Amino acid sequence: MKHASNPMQKAHAAPRCTATSKRSGLPCKNPAVKGWSVCRMHGVGGGHGSGKANPAYKHGMRTREAQEMRKAVTEHVRISRQLERMIDDI
Repeated sequence: MKHASNPMQKAHAAPRCTATSKRSGLPCKNPAVKGWSVCRMHGVGGGHGSGKANPAYKHGMRTREAQEMRKAVTEHVRISRQLERMIDDI
C-alpha cells in the first residue's frame, strides 16, 4: 500500500541498520539514525562522556589531561637531570 498520503511511508523507506544479530546472523531491521549506518541500539550516541561527565570519575588523576601533564613534567625533570650531569662534568 504505497500511497502519498500515508505518513508512515517515509519511516518505512528509511535506510536500515547494517548491524547483524549474534544469535541468528540476520540483519537488524531497525531504521538507521540519520547520518549513521547503524540504529540507536547498535552504537549511535552510546557511551559515557569524558572527564567529570563519566559516572566512574572520582578524582581526576587518571584523566587524559592529567596523564599528559605528568608526561610533560617527567620529560622536563629528565632534561634538567641531564643538564645537571653536563654541568657537573665541566
